Amino acid sequence: MSMKRRDLLMFLGAGLATVACWPQRQKTQLSSGIGWPTVTGPVPLETYQIPAQEQIKTFSTYEVQDKLVLPDGFTYDIIAAWGDKLGDSRVGYNNDYLSFIPTSQDEGFLTINFEYISDRTWMETYQQVIGKSLPFAEVIAALKGTKGEVDAYKLKDNNPLKGQIREICQEALEDQGIGVMFLRRNANGVWERVNSPAERRISGLSGLKGRYLKATGPGVAVFEKAKKQGYDDGLGAKITGTFANCAGGTSPWGTVFSAEENYHEHVPEGVYPDGSSAAPEAVKCRIGERAVDGQGNVFGLAGNKYGYMVEVDPANPDDWGTKHTWLGRYRHEAVAFRVVAGKPMAVYSGCDRRGGHLYKFVSQDSVKDPKDKANSRLMASGMLYAAVFQADGTGRWIALKPETPVNPILPSTVFGGVVTLPKRPEGGFFVAKTDGEVKQFQQKYKTLGDLYTGSALEKQGAILIDAHFAANAAGATTTARPEDAEIAADGQLYITFTSGSPDGEGGPDKRVFVGPNGADWEHGWIVRLAEDGGDPAAMTFKWATFAMGGEATDGGAGFSNPDNLFLDQANNVWMVTDISTDKHNNPEDKNRRGCFGNNSIWVIPTAGENAGNAFLFGMGPMECEITGPFLTPDQKTLFLAVQHPGEWYGPRQNGASETREFKMKTTTGEEFIQKRLVPLGSNWPSQEANQPPRPAVVAVRRTNGEPIV
Repeated sequence: MSMKRRDLLMFLGAGLATVACWPQRQKTQLSSGIGWPTVTGPVPLETYQIPAQEQIKTFSTYEVQDKLVLPDGFTYDIIAAWGDKLGDSRVGYNNDYLSFIPTSQDEGFLTINFEYISDRTWMETYQQVIGKSLPFAEVIAALKGTKGEVDAYKLKDNNPLKGQIREICQEALEDQGIGVMFLRRNANGVWERVNSPAERRISGLSGLKGRYLKATGPGVAVFEKAKKQGYDDGLGAKITGTFANCAGGTSPWGTVFSAEENYHEHVPEGVYPDGSSAAPEAVKCRIGERAVDGQGNVFGLAGNKYGYMVEVDPANPDDWGTKHTWLGRYRHEAVAFRVVAGKPMAVYSGCDRRGGHLYKFVSQDSVKDPKDKANSRLMASGMLYAAVFQADGTGRWIALKPETPVNPILPSTVFGGVVTLPKRPEGGFFVAKTDGEVKQFQQKYKTLGDLYTGSALEKQGAILIDAHFAANAAGATTTARPEDAEIAADGQLYITFTSGSPDGEGGPDKRVFVGPNGADWEHGWIVRLAEDGGDPAAMTFKWATFAMGGEATDGGAGFSNPDNLFLDQANNVWMVTDISTDKHNNPEDKNRRGCFGNNSIWVIPTAGENAGNAFLFGMGPMECEITGPFLTPDQKTLFLAVQHPGEWYGPRQNGASETREFKMKTTTGEEFIQKRLVPLGSNWPSQEANQPPRPAVVAVRRTNGEPIV
């Protein structure tokens, strides 16, 4: 993957023509430009076409803005913000994936994911925005002697501390999940909310209101098993709610899929060999000045019921969500559908962790009509596969079933030098640090079925519930945080790999996900994948780098940490970035992520002379992440979610800013110093002095009413 810019463009052009299995690409409308002026970010870009000798003068100073910055000729309208009324609840916090399903040209359902709360800023602004108080100070003081940690589930129900913890965690889980609203576009081209009987909130605790979620697939056999090795919540196949809802996807038949990502921060991730959950005490409640973690602990939530793709039909007011266990349980990000009449359905998703895998579910039965809502039933039977990437641009899929041989990846082949594997017989997982440990594991367990217990159906369910660790045991490639996946009109799959750095539990394969300097590459990649023969059920594929993150002097396209994707009707890739908040505008970051400033919005043509070139469309407000890009079918509106503004410093006080110095590089590698004025905190979207920042959904449009693309 360590491809220099000029080589990448050659590969995308003549190089792909030599690979017979790759489908022909459609011509793009942006082949000679992008049709609008670009936004000027803090980093010199090749697409600015500024001579190298002038770049130092142009970029020697830069002012970061606490605004949603768009090109000239564009504006945005705020659709909804945290705390606004929605159904019998409110718009949640940290809006992420967005889906717009039209019911007519100027009406439709907008579905919104709410991922997590930004602990400090949420606590600091909760009373001002929501209009009521929570006992934050009392609980923090009570837990001071335990470093903020307690097994609240085991506290007696009449203990006042348990009641206070429950109150805080209930509000935190209420601010996560899924929201459905109805929109109508007025004569001025502005989208407005309209009352609808289908408007509703599905939260982390919907089951407490009698709105339990359902499940399909072999995982249900584990949920309903009478005698479990581990914890049993007593609910059978009923599921209390959904939380940590990050990316997602919209099916061709008009339903929305919501990805439960970092569920492990609130409930146990590890399971017993029969697929049952560890006890709530495995993830204790932790409340402090910058933490409201373990939110499921006080409610006794079963960890094995979280970490799935949740399907919702926004038009059905009685649909509170279905978790499809055949799609696997892991730290889900995104979902992409390959739905072809007469063929099995393929559903792709990635596990957003360092060393996570790319997965594909293939249905047992074939599709009849891609737009038939009965296609949801195809996810009740099939097989889940995990990808193996080869350095030569080929790959294959491994079935995650009991008969699959144990053939673990080796620590010596991954950055960071560690691999997590199922721990037996105790349950959970362990971190293997040497190849010797892994080889001993392989000698002891011959197939995935040897690692799990129960009937054939229960074993399959347990494997799916433990998908990440089972995939490690089967030898699937550890990758670089696959955060989004989108299917193009020609059937190719585009994937963002956000970060190639390792952590204490895993890292990417150093033979595949390697940077231009031969080491791990934090800035990430966009990759595209084509199934051999164009068959959704193919067991082999070809893949290639489409665009690489990083600065131009390293062969990068000028962005860092690519995240959500959307392909417009001209097959241009719209991409938003996910630089960690504490690295925004941080001159001390060793990986130079601070150079890139705030998170941003990009357009990347897939064909023509600009194929693979990244054009900067917008910059987000302070300390935020832009998420959920979604274009309406008429291409006139780009919906975006502005997530966690002010996450690090909170509300900006009295216009506070500071000047920081950055070591920058021109596109030809000449170093210079940039003085950058950086606001401290955020007042977006009100942009009024000292007002609380609020995550919000916006609709971007041209001021002249013409299509964006």
